[in-house]
Amino acid sequence: MTTEATASQIRNFTISTEIFFKPNLDIYSQMIYIVLSSSTADSTSLTLADVASKGRMTSKQAMKAMQALVDEQLIPHKLFRKMIGEFQDDRLSWAAKGLLTYCKEHKVTSLTELLLLSDQSGEDEQTIRRALSELSRNGYLEDLPELSRLANQAAE
Repeated sequence: MTTEATASQIRNFTISTEIFFKPNLDIYSQMIYIVLSSSTADSTSLTLADVASKGRMTSKQAMKAMQALVDEQLIPHKLFRKMIGEFQDDRLSWAAKGLLTYCKEHKVTSLTELLLLSDQSGEDEQTIRRALSELSRNGYLEDLPELSRLANQAAE
């Protein structure tokens, strides 16, 4: 049995060594960074399962590693969202996930409207404000400028 690689299987790539000097990154995050860097051409078609498999870890470990890379701003949040999905991101509370879903369906809304709707759910004003803050802090409002503006209002 031979394991020689053919020329078509060999891929050269360069990564920044900065990932080895970030104290918040564990070996899983470093490995995911290497996997993503080596797959730049096909990163748009990669799934979480693909990345986890190539990194020799579970999907849960890969997801946590990707969250750390997003937090360190080493990978774009859009890539993370595409691979993970909003409901798999355990950094978000159910209130934030629900609010994001609602706001995607109702793009033109105001903070006042959201606070009035909170009465129907049993959530209080602070919960809505915290959910908006979570969404903003974790990068979910990048593509929703109106909601981002609401998050800034809610923080005031």
